[in-house]
Order: sequence, then C-alpha cells, then structure tokens
Amino acid sequence: MSPEQVVNEAQRSGCMSISYTYTEPTIFYEFAYDCARLAHEKGIKNVFVSNGYTSPEATRLIAPYLDGNNIDLKGDEDFYRTIVGGRLQPVRETIKLMKELGVWVEVTTLIVPHHNDSKGFLQEAADFMKSVDPAMPWHVTQFYPTYRLLDQGRTPVSTLRRAREIGLRTGLKYVYEGNVPGEGGENTYCPSCGELLIERSGFTLTKIRMKDSTCSKCGARIDGVGMP
Repeated sequence: MSPEQVVNEAQRSGCMSISYTYTEPTIFYEFAYDCARLAHEKGIKNVFVSNGYTSPEATRLIAPYLDGNNIDLKGDEDFYRTIVGGRLQPVRETIKLMKELGVWVEVTTLIVPHHNDSKGFLQEAADFMKSVDPAMPWHVTQFYPTYRLLDQGRTPVSTLRRAREIGLRTGLKYVYEGNVPGEGGENTYCPSCGELLIERSGFTLTKIRMKDSTCSKCGARIDGVGMP
C-alpha cells in the first residue's frame, strides 16, 4: 500500500489514529514519515511504538507529525549489552528529546525474571522518568517465555505490583501493570485524590469516569492526549 492508501483506509474506517508498530518504525522510517505527514493533514493522529533507537535528526524530522510514542526502556546498561546487543543511553536521549519536542511519550518495561527485575534497576528507571516528566506513564509488563528467551518463566504478578509501587512512591503519576487482564494496576487513578477514572480489562475499557479530561471527583486535570 502507498502512504495515500494507508491514510485513505484509515479515513474510510473512521480511525482516529494510526499506530506504527510490530516492526520497529525506524526500520521503515521513510514510509512512516510519509504516512504521518498525510495523516496529520487529515486530522488523524500518529503513534509510534518504538525501541527508542531513533537518531536526533530523525526524531526532529518526525516530531511535528507525531502525537505519541511508546518507547521501550528495556533494562540497565548490562541488560542492553548482553541481552539486546545495544546501549541504554541513546534510548534515554530519545525519550528526553521526544518530550522536549512536544511528543506525548509513554515508557514500557517488559520485566524479565532475573534479568531486569531488581529493585535497583526499577528504582533507577523510575528516577530517570521522574527527572524527565512525572506525568509520563510507565507500563511495567509481564514477560512470558518465547522465541530465543526461554530460560525464565512468566513474570510473577507480585513483581509487577512491586515495580508499580516503586514508580508511584518515586512520584510518577501513572504506572500500569501490563499483560495481566483483571489486575487493578491496569486502571487509571487520579494522582490527586486516588479516584478510579478509567477501568480496563486487557484491551477493553469498561468504565470511564472523566469529564473534559478532568477527574470526576476532585476536578484535577488528567494528563494525556485528547482524541478528536
């Protein structure tokens, strides 16, 4: 499909956004860029799901057309070197630059038992995110063995709860547990009064208790990107 066909199909289907994912979007950057520009002109929002290995030049070029970017923060420097085959610092720099350029950034950490589940790393990740923006959501998600990483079982839910507690205690406003439908950590709570605002089960929204992006109880503004 051409970029024009992608955007036309999104319009025809009534889509409010296009997500570039399941293959790292910087791999098909030129195509994504052309789609994003056209979608932006039509009022359709654009979202990357990325490993964060986007050069500063490419980041600055796409930022005017990019509404959101969910970036993986996979582990500490040792995890990147031994498991990923990369480096941590470029990912951190992309997160910071995307935020500086006005892109809504969320961070996901897939927690792998005995690889990146230490209290030290989780605290380090939470501290870094708070230094960038306490309102930046952090998704701590459950790992399950697949493909080439088969030496560990599923992440215990207790580990996800501990990670979420670390994030909230550090001062992050929105921390979510992922890949565990039915967990309370899937939901959005008001960071001011604790009211349950968005109730989720997996990919389904079951309840929304907000009005004009504010808490229905205390009126605090809830951070995020509005849809048309």
